[in-house]
Amino acid sequence: MKQFILILAIAFSIISCKNEKTDAAVEATTAPAATTEAMAEAPATDAAPAVPTGPTTKISFAETDFDFGTVKDGEKVTHVFKFENTGSNPLVISNAQGSCGCTVPEWPKDAIAPGKSGEIKVVFDSAGKGSPEGSPQAKRVTLTANTDPVETYLNIKGIVKKDGDS
Repeated sequence: MKQFILILAIAFSIISCKNEKTDAAVEATTAPAATTEAMAEAPATDAAPAVPTGPTTKISFAETDFDFGTVKDGEKVTHVFKFENTGSNPLVISNAQGSCGCTVPEWPKDAIAPGKSGEIKVVFDSAGKGSPEGSPQAKRVTLTANTDPVETYLNIKGIVKKDGDS
């Protein structure tokens, strides 16, 4: 009888210890969920500022959209977007970024004086983008400058066709 009570006490202790570990594990798995929910509600702090810092100017483009029509897969299409600094401060374009690696912009690194013009050259490499029936492509170049708003968008689009024999 004593052995039975001893075995029962040991079994009870083991079961009790196991429950404590389970409770701790449950708390550990639910705590990150609560933290994740709190993070989802918190505003993002890594976002770029919505308004520029320092003196701003204005940029005016002759066009911000270009349709390159239909090209063969593998061709490189180049287009030059012309702009003018229509503000009263020097224009500084700090970055120009294509929406993917196939779209590469070149921009003036020096400040553009008020009333002066400049060019953004955009090269689109259509390699691997086509299909026999024609694959629509739309790419964006994001310019970051001392303008308000800080970002300006240039868009190119067209159809890339692959030869049916390929």
